[in-house]
Amino acid sequence: MTVETPRYDRSKLTPGIVHIGLGNFHRAHMAVYLDDLFNLGLGHDWAILGAGVRAPDAKMRDALKGQDCLSTVIELDPAGKTCRRVGSMIDFLPVEAGNASLIAAMTQPEIRIVSLTVTEGGYFINAATGQFDPAAPEIMADAANPDAPGTAFGAIVAALKARRAAGVPPFTVMCCDNLPGNGHVTRAAVVGLARLSDPELAGWIDTHVAFPNAMVDRITPATGPRERTMAASFGLADDPVPVTCEPFRQWVVEDHFPAGRPPLEQVGVTFSDHVHAYEMMKIRILNGGHAIIAYPGGLMDIEYVHEAMAHRLISALLDKVEREEVIPYVPLVPDTDIPAYFDLIRARFANPEVADTERRLCLDGSNRQPKFIIPSVRDALAAGRPARGLALVSAMWCRYCAGRTDSGAEIAPNDPNWDVLQGLARQAQEQPYVWLEQRTIYGDLADHAGFAADFAHWLRSLATQGTEATLRAYLAS
Repeated sequence: MTVETPRYDRSKLTPGIVHIGLGNFHRAHMAVYLDDLFNLGLGHDWAILGAGVRAPDAKMRDALKGQDCLSTVIELDPAGKTCRRVGSMIDFLPVEAGNASLIAAMTQPEIRIVSLTVTEGGYFINAATGQFDPAAPEIMADAANPDAPGTAFGAIVAALKARRAAGVPPFTVMCCDNLPGNGHVTRAAVVGLARLSDPELAGWIDTHVAFPNAMVDRITPATGPRERTMAASFGLADDPVPVTCEPFRQWVVEDHFPAGRPPLEQVGVTFSDHVHAYEMMKIRILNGGHAIIAYPGGLMDIEYVHEAMAHRLISALLDKVEREEVIPYVPLVPDTDIPAYFDLIRARFANPEVADTERRLCLDGSNRQPKFIIPSVRDALAAGRPARGLALVSAMWCRYCAGRTDSGAEIAPNDPNWDVLQGLARQAQEQPYVWLEQRTIYGDLADHAGFAADFAHWLRSLATQGTEATLRAYLAS
C-alpha cells in the first residue's frame, strides 16, 4: 500500500499562517488544501506554523514534532482507502503559559493570516444572549493580564497590539470552526476582549482587522486504536496521531484578506459573498442531522454512525425531521440543489469506512444544540408550524443526559456540563419542563406551550415505552 508524500521541497517553504488548534479536523481540511496547493508549485510562502494554548496541545506538539510536523491523513472511500503525508505545516510553536512564543510568531510581518479551530464551545459565547461573554473567567483573567494571556484571543490581541506599535499591518483572523457567522463571532471575541483592557486598541482592531466568514466541512472521526492500526497497515506504525476522514471536503470563504491570501481557489476552495447561505445549509442539515441521529443511537447502544443509518427507524427519523422541519426553512444557496445536498449528506453518514461514533456525535450537546437544533425549532414555530420531531430530538438528548441507555448501560460523562445536565435530566423525568428552563440553551422556548407540550410528551414516552417504540409512534404520526 503506497503513501503519497509531498511533491515539493519542504525546506523551501516559508511561513505565512499561524494556526491555533491542531486537532484532526484542521489536519484533514485546511492543511490538506494547502498541501494540494504546494503540490501545484503555488503559495510556498504560506506554510503553517502550528500553535496551541491548552496544556493538552503540548502532547500533540510532541507527536508532530517527532515526525517533522508531517500529518498522516487517510481518506476512507468505500472504494478503497488512500493515505498521504501532509507537509504544509513546518513547525509547531512551544505551548507555554503566557503564550510568549505564539505572540512573538504572530508579530512577525510574514504572518499574514492567523486561523483557528478551537471547537464550537471555545468562543466564550453566552448562549442566552448569543453574544460574547466578557464575564467568562478566562476572559477576565486575560483582561487583567493582557501581556501574558491564556486564551487564543488574548494572544491575538497582544500580537495585534505589538504589530500596530511596530508599524506592521495587521494579519487577517480566519475562523475555521463550525459556527454560524464564525467571522463575526471571532471578531466579537477579539474586539470584546481588547475592549476590557484597551478600548482604543479595540477600536483599531474593529476598524482595521479582517475577520472573514467561512463554512468548513469534512467528517473527521477521533483517533483511536482503529486509526493507528490503519496507519500501521500503510507502514506508519510510529505515528501516534494519524487522521482518518471521509473523501468529501468543502470550504467556502469570504474573499476579505487585506494582507493577502494563498490562491486556494486553485484547489477547490470557493470564495463567495454568500457564505451565510452555504453555512446555514450545512449547519442545519449536516450538523443538525448529526444531532438527530446521535441520541436515538446512543440510547439504543448503537456504536457507529453508519450502523445508526442502517437502522430503519433512525434513518426514517432523519428523513422525516429534515424534510418537514429543517429543510423548508433553509434559504436558497447559489448553484446548489438542497434536496440533492441532503441525499449527499445521507450517503456520507452511511459510509461504513469512516466508522464515526455515535458517542462523538453526542458530545457537547450543551454547546451544539443551541447552534444546530434550536434555530430550526424557532424557524418552524415562527412559520406557525409544529416542531414535534425536533422536540423529540431534544427529549432524546435529555434522556441521554440522564445517564442510562434503554438497556440500562451507564453512559459515561459526555459534555463539559455533564453534572448539571445529568441532575436536570433526572429531575425532568418527573418534571419535564425543568429541562426547558435552561434559558442559556432554549431561551424562551419553555414558554411556547406547543413545543413544551410536545417535549414533555416525548420525554414521558421515552421513559415508559423506550426509544424504539417512541420512534415508531413519531413516524406514524
